[in-house]
Amino acid sequence: MDINVKQQHINITGSKEAQIHLISEIQPHGILLVLQEPDLQILQISQNTFNTFGISPEDMVQQELEDLLDPYQIQKIKFWLSEENLDFINPTKIWIKKQGDEYTIFDATFYRNSQGFLILELEPTASQENIPFLSFYHLTQASINRLKTTKSLRDFSQIIVQEIRKITGFDRVMLYKFCDDGHGSVIAEEKIDSLESYLGLHYPESDIPQPARQLFLENSIRVIPDTNVQSSVEIFPKINPVSGKPIDLTNSTLRSAAPCHIEYLHNMGVGASLTISLIKDHKLWGLIACHHQSSKYISYELRKACEFLGRIIFSEISGKEETEDYKYQINLKQVQSQLIEYMSQEQNFIDGLVKNQINLLDLTNAEGAAVYFGGKYTLIGNTPPAEELNFLVAWLKNNVKDEVFSTNSLPQIYPDAISLKNVASGLLAIPISQKNYLLWFRPEIIQTVNWGGNPHQAFSVDESEGNVRLCPRKSFDLWKEIVQLTSLPWQNVEIKAALELRKSIINIVLRQADELAQLAENLQRSNAELRKFAYVASHDLQEPLNQVANYVQLLEMRYAATIDADAKEFISYVVEGVSLMQTLIDDVLAYSQVDTLGIVFQVTEVETAVNRALKNLRQRITETGAIITHDPLPTVMADETQLIQLFLNLIGNAITAVFR
Repeated sequence: MDINVKQQHINITGSKEAQIHLISEIQPHGILLVLQEPDLQILQISQNTFNTFGISPEDMVQQELEDLLDPYQIQKIKFWLSEENLDFINPTKIWIKKQGDEYTIFDATFYRNSQGFLILELEPTASQENIPFLSFYHLTQASINRLKTTKSLRDFSQIIVQEIRKITGFDRVMLYKFCDDGHGSVIAEEKIDSLESYLGLHYPESDIPQPARQLFLENSIRVIPDTNVQSSVEIFPKINPVSGKPIDLTNSTLRSAAPCHIEYLHNMGVGASLTISLIKDHKLWGLIACHHQSSKYISYELRKACEFLGRIIFSEISGKEETEDYKYQINLKQVQSQLIEYMSQEQNFIDGLVKNQINLLDLTNAEGAAVYFGGKYTLIGNTPPAEELNFLVAWLKNNVKDEVFSTNSLPQIYPDAISLKNVASGLLAIPISQKNYLLWFRPEIIQTVNWGGNPHQAFSVDESEGNVRLCPRKSFDLWKEIVQLTSLPWQNVEIKAALELRKSIINIVLRQADELAQLAENLQRSNAELRKFAYVASHDLQEPLNQVANYVQLLEMRYAATIDADAKEFISYVVEGVSLMQTLIDDVLAYSQVDTLGIVFQVTEVETAVNRALKNLRQRITETGAIITHDPLPTVMADETQLIQLFLNLIGNAITAVFR
């Protein structure tokens, strides 16, 4: 049963709230006309016209506006409309003849809706005089002067609600700010003493659902003069005869409120309300909510004055927020620049991120960070162990496709993180590539949140009389909630700083890759030049070496009878040395001609290679008295020349080390 009721709750909320701007009903204190340009023909009209005009709505439909107004007013209106500047004529006074010489004066506002129809809304004027400009100027100037004496956001907000209540006389004026999690809180309040304070209380997102927030974003002033009016006034006909659809009343001031919202206000003891939207960067930042215990009508001029005053003061709040963000952003920019400098000075960029006094933790005000690169973790500060990070990174790869992931409550979306709450209740993750990540961690901070009523019972469902009806909560008493498994939220400037660092890391990695590629190219070029030199040198050495061998052998044959045994032995040494030298030159020549596949190894007796090396070293061995021994040596696959060179180096270095 509970599951079914919740599903009904969701369906009712979605259908009612999402379509509220298409409900063809208005509040009874005004009159609405739907006109078609350029003739200003009346297509639809509210059904409360008879009391004002003495004409039934059926008789007014298909007439033109000039049938109600005198030619002078029609001429002015058509001129203004031709200028395509509706704000210039809003509001304007309209006199409508009732009977004889009796006229009714209205505040008239014009606007074009999304369907292209001209909407005219008429509200009975409280006075024929507009708010004196100088009076409003002095009021605004006094408010701005008060701002100069304060610095905190709370004090700025308090000035707004005080000034709005001063000029409207509402029993309660609140400034309600939306939080990043969708909920909202009252950050400033001015009220009569007998009312209970709502200052500091949080309210769940469901109190102002998304469709309603969208309407507040598109229509910045919303007024309900009397919440106790029994019935709304329908539009006649309900379906627009030209479009064949209900009329879009998104920007209507007179549009009826949703029944659920009226009941919500009744539960708060509100008899009249005025709401002014505070918009920043095309998003709904907050609301100025004015409540009165009894009915209260606020004229169009005064509503616009409140809106203007609220926006002027809010611009100061917005500027202050941006200044604070800018200062923090500048600080993070300095940290980022230092990290980039460190990375550029290190062979491994990761060392530049973690080994200095300014490191990754300073970039996001985190208590732990990890760099996962090349299958390895580099950790700094308080982090989960590497084995837990393996599972976390695998989860990120499978579930996160964006260039940044941030949460201040990781255990709620990744249950395995519950055991890591003391170090990783908050996570900011930036992928460097498909397999590499930068991770920042924040620990759990247990908080007490004061709610205006139980946020988990924001709605109830009434199933009486066979109907399912959504009902708002009735209690707004203080309700405390202990919030666990959450960290401090990540600020936008911190996320932006992390993304900027990601770009720098990618650039450094790409630059290092380019440098390695250039180094490989240079090495390949050097090897090619070396092979060319080796070929030329070995080829040119062949001829003089052959001459040495030939003349030594000729010397031995011609003077064989006259030289002694020592001379013959010396000559044999020269011949052997020349022979080995020729072999080495031939091998160098062969090496210079091989391609990238390298030299083909052959079956080689290691014993033979060692003996040939010892023959070339016999003079050093004799001079030093060194004794060279070795165990039986195997047969291997190798290049004999390179093997001889290996033993020449090994044995020669050993003799030098022992007998230096």
